[in-house]
Amino acid sequence: MADDREEGMGGGRVAADELRLLIERAERLEEEKKGIQDDIKDVMGEAKSRGYDPKAIRKILAIRKKKKDEYQEEEAILTTYMEALGMI
Repeated sequence: MADDREEGMGGGRVAADELRLLIERAERLEEEKKGIQDDIKDVMGEAKSRGYDPKAIRKILAIRKKKKDEYQEEEAILTTYMEALGMI
C-alpha cells in the first residue's frame, strides 16, 4: 500500500500533498505581493505626476512604520554624527 510520504532530501519523511499545498499557497502570496507592489508603484507615479517627490513619500512611509521614540532616537544619533562631521 502506497502512502503520500516520500523520502526527503534531508532523509526525513515529507507529506507530498501538504508540501505541495504550502508551496502553492506561497506562490499565490507572491503573486498578490507583486500586484500590491505594482499598485504602490502606480501610486508613486501618480504622486510624481502631481508634483510630489516619491523619494520623500517613501521616507515618510518608513518613518511612520516606526515607534515615535525609536524614530526620535535615530534622528538624534544622525544629528550628532552629522554635527561631528561638520555637515550641519
